[in-house]
Amino acid sequence: MAPPILKLDDIVLTFGGTPLLNGAGLQVEPGDRICLVGRNGSGKSTLMKIAAGMVEAQSGEVFRHPGATIRYLEQAPDFGDYTTVQAYAEAGLGPGDDPYRVTYLLQHLGLTGEEDPNRLSGGESRRAALARVMAPEPDILMLDEPTNHLDLPTIEWLEDELRRTKSALVLISHDRRFLEKVSTATVWLDRGTSRRLDRGFAHFEAWRDEVLEAEELEQHKLGKAIEREEHWMRYGVTARRKRNMRRVGELQAMRSAYRGHKGPQGSIQASATEGKESGKLVIEAENITKTYDKPIVAPFSIRVHRGDRIGLVGPNGAGKTTLLKMLTGQLEPDEGWVKLGTNLEIATLDQKREDLDPSDTLSHYLTDGRGETLLVNGEQRHVAGYMKDFLFQPEQIRTPIKNLSGGERARLMLARIMAKPSNLLILDEPTNDLDIETLDLLQEIVAGYNGTVILVSHDRDFLDRTVTSTIAPAVPDAPDGRWIEYAGGYTDMLAQRKGAQEERRRAEKAAEKPKAEAASSSDAPKAKGKLSYKQKFALENLPKEMEKAEGEIAAREKKMADPSLFTKDPATFNKLAAEMEKLREKVTAMEEEWLELEMLREELEG
Repeated sequence: MAPPILKLDDIVLTFGGTPLLNGAGLQVEPGDRICLVGRNGSGKSTLMKIAAGMVEAQSGEVFRHPGATIRYLEQAPDFGDYTTVQAYAEAGLGPGDDPYRVTYLLQHLGLTGEEDPNRLSGGESRRAALARVMAPEPDILMLDEPTNHLDLPTIEWLEDELRRTKSALVLISHDRRFLEKVSTATVWLDRGTSRRLDRGFAHFEAWRDEVLEAEELEQHKLGKAIEREEHWMRYGVTARRKRNMRRVGELQAMRSAYRGHKGPQGSIQASATEGKESGKLVIEAENITKTYDKPIVAPFSIRVHRGDRIGLVGPNGAGKTTLLKMLTGQLEPDEGWVKLGTNLEIATLDQKREDLDPSDTLSHYLTDGRGETLLVNGEQRHVAGYMKDFLFQPEQIRTPIKNLSGGERARLMLARIMAKPSNLLILDEPTNDLDIETLDLLQEIVAGYNGTVILVSHDRDFLDRTVTSTIAPAVPDAPDGRWIEYAGGYTDMLAQRKGAQEERRRAEKAAEKPKAEAASSSDAPKAKGKLSYKQKFALENLPKEMEKAEGEIAAREKKMADPSLFTKDPATFNKLAAEMEKLREKVTAMEEEWLELEMLREELEG
């Protein structure tokens, strides 16, 4: 095992009397792909900043290899006095670094390099900052929410780029699919301390639940042990004659441990306040268009029915927000018409958080300044109690919004929209800044909502779990204003799009087939109207070969199911994984060959 190039041990940091980090650690070795996970406010960004040397811990040990280079992606980059994005990005290079890397990265991130850094949008700022930290190919690359404000094509490109990089990675992200594809190890920051799992994020949630269940069982056992000791203290024969001071001391220690146990942070308790039932037809649009410098929406028609949950996806600038505004009546189409259904009560969550006044207090924002109570699902609730459902403390009731973290602001807006009666939810990038647990809750709310939902999101996992149909550009790489609605979530959309492309290729191939070939085949002897010996042999034996390969895959899966294999023998684990990938590709190729032969046989036999 290679020695660590970065190691943090027993890190302690306290803010305002409450320990944020209390014995946390982090170890990074060459080639590591670590995702740092935990609830909002658990200290993930703070621990990463300590690792990067930007924040100093109150106590603990920090080791950084003297020759190691570290680059840290900040959530809010400082562009200083740089006049162009190119200059800003190149300033992150070291003496021996290749300047072409900056040009390459900016090009793939959709920037020319000539932009004024102080006039960039949130997404453009994130892209410029990514180019600056990735260009030097440092020994350790630390990325804090790298996918925020990025569109799906850029996120998928970033995944491929990070999988190829030689840098060790430490990642913080709310994007499940991104973490599953990039990470190979997980560090869980929970209640000030850290635990490490030497497997990627895909295995994290099951492991986390096991840890919490074991902890709950230990706490239950401790409670029972205290009950037994207290019974002995009251009724034991020895106790009535002379107290056993050792056992008294042990009882006091157990009581102290039991009272001092800090359980995991609770879950948000919330559901959407549903208004009156809308009409069956919620939105009807016929041949709507919108053009600015170029076509944003070409003739597009759709009928949205009550209960539909529709996702809007596409690159930044494709026109998602424009299309959404036209469908909800906020923007008139150039041509065509939009008709909204009856009894609509619309609640909107805006990605820009535009209706947040930084000087407003949490209480004033949630109640619209109407006292200390609000109506939630027909029940009058005190604002402090309602805030608690969203994990805010009662003492935060007068806290200005400007003092909240990004995750807390997202929860606050979620709290407000959930309290508002509605039968049509419009969610524009609702997953930004939410932790995994809050995302789980939002998925349950959207999936169980009896009204209609239209949402814009770049979170593929969230889309797959929530929507019933997906609207995407007809040409994903170069949107031309044409939009298509696909059944199902994001993964279903990709599968349908791939199937349509293959169908087009087959049709084009058939159309280009020379007529002479058709004529010669019609004049061919009847003897050629049957399978060759080689084809017959393949048709009969391919199923056996597929079954044998699937058996080999199952055998390797069984070996890899051993949770200790990766820790004990990572080389064997990786070898088995590579062999499985090759076997799966082999099975897929055999299935395609068998299917073609079977179709040929049916055709020849009439």
